[in-house]
Amino acid sequence: MPAPPASFPALAALLALLLASASGTDVHDIGEAQFTYEGPQGPSHWGDLSPKFAACARGQHQSPVNIVRNATVANKNLKALTRDYRPANATLVNNGFNIGVVYEEEVGMLLVDGKNYSFKQMHWHSPSEHHIDGIQFPAELHLVHKASDGNFAVVAILYRLGDPDPLISKIKGQLDQLAKEACGADEEAHIPLGIFNPKQIKRNTRKYYRYVGSLTTPPCTENVTWNVLGKVRSISKEQVASLKAPLAADDKTNFRPLQPLNGRQVQLYDELGNQ
Repeated sequence: MPAPPASFPALAALLALLLASASGTDVHDIGEAQFTYEGPQGPSHWGDLSPKFAACARGQHQSPVNIVRNATVANKNLKALTRDYRPANATLVNNGFNIGVVYEEEVGMLLVDGKNYSFKQMHWHSPSEHHIDGIQFPAELHLVHKASDGNFAVVAILYRLGDPDPLISKIKGQLDQLAKEACGADEEAHIPLGIFNPKQIKRNTRKYYRYVGSLTTPPCTENVTWNVLGKVRSISKEQVASLKAPLAADDKTNFRPLQPLNGRQVQLYDELGNQ
């Protein structure tokens, strides 16, 4: 990776801290054990890589899951998701196992069942981690929020192939630049985005699926309220390729396999039915 400017170490440390607090993990090597999406350090082995990753193998409320629409339970007590974001300085990051946008200051919150979760970061998986009726989609975006008690709420957006996604179109130049950064397995690459407006992410939440699960990367902690939006958006083949290009060969297909529900219910919020 090209030599960074003198101020870069402090920025890199800050970004690593933000990633750790936002995703529940440290960087790609988690400070002690590397993981990948293929091979001997792939998902089926995550639980063996470190005692801290035990939940990846033995947890009973793991993510992602297959959402069977006819098996969901309509819950009239659920409320529309309230997201209040504002523009802030952001950085595009290749953290080794996915491409994400990290915010360097407070950018707003998500209100879930009367509880505030601060918006920390967003990142992509390709293909999707969650399935709907057994269908896996070309990409999935996770908007990660964290509450003061350490629990997470994630809004997941699924994408089908079609027209380009406007948000990714806005950062195409930075994605291309990120792909040119040559990083080792224990390194990150960072591209400043300047002032980035999260409101560019469409906020339609007329329908979503809710269940309690886990982080989908080690340590697979089971403290996540998942909200998978019912509206599937579109992404182009070229944009999917741009999200994969900066990643190492073992991480270009960066989805965790489906996990069993183990008796959990997937609840449905539908604006028309919850009025």
